[in-house]
Amino acid sequence: MVQTPSKPITLDEFIKLPETKPASEYIDGQIIQKPMPQGKHSAIQTEFATTVNAILKPQQLGRAFSELRCTFGGRSIVPDVSVFTWGRIPRDDNGEIANTFPLAPDWTIEILSPDQSQTKVTKNILHCLKYGTQMSWLIDPDEQTVFVYRSKQETEVFDEPDSVIPVPSFISELHLTIKDLFAWLL
Repeated sequence: MVQTPSKPITLDEFIKLPETKPASEYIDGQIIQKPMPQGKHSAIQTEFATTVNAILKPQQLGRAFSELRCTFGGRSIVPDVSVFTWGRIPRDDNGEIANTFPLAPDWTIEILSPDQSQTKVTKNILHCLKYGTQMSWLIDPDEQTVFVYRSKQETEVFDEPDSVIPVPSFISELHLTIKDLFAWLL
């Protein structure tokens, strides 16, 4: 849902607004509320973040975050899953994870919800890639398809059950097939 304020607001003003549920994003001067995640979306999101964290966290290689607000390049977006390599995770003065993430993730994962605009999601993916994201996935549960985006490379489509989906080099231990990914829905 696009919210048009009575007068345009800036990104700084948007950041000061109270959070909404589901989250709202600031894109090209507009406030756009994300759709409420449904069952398939939620199952894939939870399993994916858990799987990635089981590999990355013990070795302090990185960390996956669900629904984390990332503000950079004039936008404030909330990817379904954002993965940051360990050294790029913002920290506060105590060395703990910071509350604000003013940078693009290393890897973004978007899970298409029913009635969600694939164009809007793709625009966010391309914005992330422009600002340093290494790889982005767009997962379509209804079509059991994963689109893999990389900066300045052709988009790849994976829909064969035994296809291994490419991952960024920092998590080369992850070998996930289309069949494995969508088995999380069973």
